[in-house]
Amino acid sequence: MVNGIVAVVLGYLLGSIPSAYLSTRLATGKDVRRLGGGNVGGLNVYREVGFLPAVGVAIVDLSKGAAAVAIAYWLLDVSQPFVLAAAVAAVVGHNWMVFLKFSGGKGMGAAIGGLFVLLPVYDYPLGLAFFFGVVLIPFVITRNVALSMGIGLLSLPFIAWLGMQSAEFVIFSLVLGLVITIKFIPTAKPAIVRARNLKAFLFDRGQRGRR
Repeated sequence: MVNGIVAVVLGYLLGSIPSAYLSTRLATGKDVRRLGGGNVGGLNVYREVGFLPAVGVAIVDLSKGAAAVAIAYWLLDVSQPFVLAAAVAAVVGHNWMVFLKFSGGKGMGAAIGGLFVLLPVYDYPLGLAFFFGVVLIPFVITRNVALSMGIGLLSLPFIAWLGMQSAEFVIFSLVLGLVITIKFIPTAKPAIVRARNLKAFLFDRGQRGRR
């Protein structure tokens, strides 16, 4: 139990590392929360700062989720519910960062990083192929990274059930999707307004500074 609590707390603290904020400060001296849509994440950094800073953010954000799971699974050797809870905690930490007065990003990077470790260690590496296959189809059509990742996360409970038939993993998938959705809803309407119409919002060609 103690190790499980430690795993969850460490997951949250890892998720709270403000990579987008630090990268933007180093590159421009500005606060990423005052740029673009104000999201403390890689996509906002890409649009408002540039490609290389965004790559650095993506690497760190993926690593936060992966490290939370790896520490819980291998170092602390906790049971599956606590490993899954540590993964969720990393996403919660990314979305509500203690180091930025509980502002944050959308949690996509931390979530994907966690899945990179979770699915293979629980003997379902094929789940990653299914997940990214689901992500790839809408991305090819729309070039909208956030939308494509969102669709992938919505499909995750079905992918988990078909391949693992684990109620715990399905519940984890649903909670993960809920945590990310909570952060998306408040920004969806303003983003549509900035895009002028729903079609422009959906078919995002990734033009930096367009929004």
